[in-house]
Amino acid sequence: MNSSALAARFVSGPHITANSNAEQRLGAWLAELEPARSADIRAWLDHPFAGDILRGIAEFSPYLFDLIRADPARLARLLACDPEQHLAALIEKTSGDVLAAATEADVMHLLRRMKSEAALLIALCDIGEVWPVMRVTAALTELANVSVQTALRFLLRQEIARGRMNAASHDRPEEGSGLIVLAMGKMGAGELNYSSDIDLIVFFDPAATSLAPDIEPAPFFVRVTQGMARMLQQRSGEGYVFRVDLRLRPDPASTQVAISTEAALHYYEREGRTWERAAMIKARVCAGDTRAGEALLAELSPFVWRKHLDFAALSDVHDMKRQMQTYRGQSDISVEGHNVKVGRGGIREIEFFAQTQQLIAGGRHPDLRVRPTLHALQVLATSNWITLQACEELTTAYEFLRCVEHRLQMIADEQTHALPDDVEAVERFAHFFGYESRAAFAKDLLGHLNIVQGHYGKLFEGDPAGTVKLPQLNYAAGPEDARLVDHLTTLGFKKPVAVAGTLQLWMEGSNYRALRNEATKVAFIEFMPGLIDGLAHAEDPDDAVISFDRFLGALQRGGRLISLLRQNRDLVALVALILGAAPRLGDMLARQPQIMDGLIDPRFFGAMPDQKELSERLATTLQDAGSYEDFLDRLRLFGQESLFLIGTRILSGTVSAQHASVAFADVAEGIVHTVHGLVTDQFASQYGRIKGQETAIVAMGRLGSREMTASSDLDLILLYDFDSESPDSDGERSLHGAQYFARLTQRLISAFTTRTNYGVLYDVDMRLRPSGRAGPLASRIDSFADYQEREAWTWEHMALTRARVISASPAFRERIENIIRGVLTRPRDATSTAGDVADMRRAIAQEKGEDDIWDLKLAAGGLVDIDFIAQYLQLAHAAERPDILSVSTLQVLDNAARLGVLPLSDAEILRQAARLYHDLTQILRLCVTGKFNPATAGENLLRVMARAGDTPDFSTLEARVRETEGEVRRVFRTLVGGD
Repeated sequence: MNSSALAARFVSGPHITANSNAEQRLGAWLAELEPARSADIRAWLDHPFAGDILRGIAEFSPYLFDLIRADPARLARLLACDPEQHLAALIEKTSGDVLAAATEADVMHLLRRMKSEAALLIALCDIGEVWPVMRVTAALTELANVSVQTALRFLLRQEIARGRMNAASHDRPEEGSGLIVLAMGKMGAGELNYSSDIDLIVFFDPAATSLAPDIEPAPFFVRVTQGMARMLQQRSGEGYVFRVDLRLRPDPASTQVAISTEAALHYYEREGRTWERAAMIKARVCAGDTRAGEALLAELSPFVWRKHLDFAALSDVHDMKRQMQTYRGQSDISVEGHNVKVGRGGIREIEFFAQTQQLIAGGRHPDLRVRPTLHALQVLATSNWITLQACEELTTAYEFLRCVEHRLQMIADEQTHALPDDVEAVERFAHFFGYESRAAFAKDLLGHLNIVQGHYGKLFEGDPAGTVKLPQLNYAAGPEDARLVDHLTTLGFKKPVAVAGTLQLWMEGSNYRALRNEATKVAFIEFMPGLIDGLAHAEDPDDAVISFDRFLGALQRGGRLISLLRQNRDLVALVALILGAAPRLGDMLARQPQIMDGLIDPRFFGAMPDQKELSERLATTLQDAGSYEDFLDRLRLFGQESLFLIGTRILSGTVSAQHASVAFADVAEGIVHTVHGLVTDQFASQYGRIKGQETAIVAMGRLGSREMTASSDLDLILLYDFDSESPDSDGERSLHGAQYFARLTQRLISAFTTRTNYGVLYDVDMRLRPSGRAGPLASRIDSFADYQEREAWTWEHMALTRARVISASPAFRERIENIIRGVLTRPRDATSTAGDVADMRRAIAQEKGEDDIWDLKLAAGGLVDIDFIAQYLQLAHAAERPDILSVSTLQVLDNAARLGVLPLSDAEILRQAARLYHDLTQILRLCVTGKFNPATAGENLLRVMARAGDTPDFSTLEARVRETEGEVRRVFRTLVGGD
């Protein structure tokens, strides 16, 4: 065996358990091949790690296994190759072939073929530890550079042929063109991850182009940029090359995709923000006119690298740090669901640790002006900005976390950074990563995360606010006191005079009901220095004071809450975030301060409670209720506490939208089950029971799919059955069959919707029952089955895909589930079904509109499009592929891709979009009561949304939402049809 061959150089591989069927899966595929090809590949399996890697891919990575099965000859070629030489030759050959290509379709084919082969080669080198992780990132970056360059050159050669521009070199038409493509982020630094987008900014110098005299530069370069992006990211049967993100340009929501250098320089000089300075640290000319690009970077250098450190820059760095870590709690990090990029102790904290110190010191120390994160850490250490130990520990953690990130992305070629949500799935991932158990993986992961968090927490801990020792000041002195105003300025308040006036009112206390109690007022005055310090650490300190003032005015009883905050001062910034971004939660806190208790529970910032734990908490809450009214009050308080705690987790960024959705649903399900039991028993005490009586509550809509938000209604159906031979109840006030269950259903609805001292529990919507509003409130099971079989419209069967029995006896549950499954798996005409789904989508658009991009549910390309695609796929394919069925939209998309009825590229678009929409929807439902209007929304909310959408600012988020909705609508039209 050739020792330089890739297969002979593997030194590691996935852990294959004894009960795995990977061997059978790989063997079945090899048996399908021509004998010679099969023997060729089998020969490499004698090397132990080569066998483990291929079996691991077959077991854990649908994406890589698809690449292997698509071209067995390619696999054999790669296993036998020298990887460095092969990658270089592949890139060189593709560049030459593109130079000779005649059409855009030919170029797209060549680039996708290069990407597929390189992606498999790089994955094998990563999994087998043939290359260290930073060699892997460099190879991915090299691939991206060549892809951008070759696509751009082809387009420019076409423009030359049309007479629109001139060029001195046919091979390099970009030279002297004035067109500049900057690689940003990880591509700029040579650190691309396995399934990374490529962040580009495109500029042009209108005074130095090679365009024909009659050609306008702006529309020309915009068109070329759009063409380049299309060639790289448009999905075809061969997949895509790279997803292109052009949203890091100045004000992306209102500017074209290519911007003049003059406009760019004007923007950065006058409006450029600190995060844009930090982003420019990694900027690199990757394509286009290199000379013009280097000149632009030189002109931008004074914007990025300030000669003198001004207070505003350091203050901005603190703002950036606050926005990243707005109170995440002190509890243990949960492995399941943890985001290794933006979560606590993750990759972004290491990058921030390096970049911000570069930003502050790089103006006076040019040796700090380096792009790669690890290089920056090394320079910081050798220049004594950080210790050698910090450099070594952060470097080791960075490399480990990047390996985790890559392995996550190799599963389905998704730009994901989050570990799976359940223990079993993390166990599988650990095996793919080469660990024998979840426990062994978790130990190493948590070790690195905690080390990173420790170093990150110490970053700039000598806060310019100077609040380690709080000075003794007269907070009642008001705006006239220069010492107080100076102190507030030092803390970072931008309107210290206004803040001083508010503090004066607080100290006086007469305008605040909660402070009229002398003991409470004394405690509040003692707490004032700590309170001001805490509010100064909020994302927007001035707005935090205004919000806290409004909250203080609404507070009925303040002693307990003020005591709680005094003892847990780090909660003040979190409360400020709640009050500033989510007035709904703030109002709830003002009415019921005791719901704050949950925030100091050590479990609060750990793993979300599961259904069993929630049920136990609910039972404890209700166990000594003295009356039915007391029972209803306690239910409402439990619901409000749960909403507040989950909502706070969402706002603080310590729980994913998917986790929050499930948590909201678990709370609702526990409450529904409890109410069902209690109301049924209470009803029976008045009216008795019917022989053979069974009742079930079926959750539909967002509760059924476990995708609830803070404001979700409960979509419910009540089904029942009884002994037809004895249809009357046995109570003193006997009721007959259908009448009995109709009354019971009304009583159930009343338990949820009656307003008590603690408000309404949930709004209940029962319109999804058979015949809708025209039908009875409750349906007998045989009538339900008959209706679904004979009368229900396609849209009703679409809704049935989310039906989930949440309260019933096991036997009755099974009967209902069998009926639902039978309806969903009956054969259907796919074309007719698609037409019905498209008609339904069109009708919703006509009735409710689809033009508001921030109506994430109803917008063209929004959540309804994704839900309808998932529902269509189930109805069209469940007869032959029943494994496609699930109440969860995301799970349906996964199932559909795995079963081959949804292209992987489309599945990725839809999954990424659904996650983005869910992340933002959770925030909007929490913080906004009506329609969301960015123009009138507060800065707090816009910042929280940008963070939830993983974008640096709101303008970039808006551009991302627009692009995502366009992609989703394109997929909807392809799969379902419609306008």
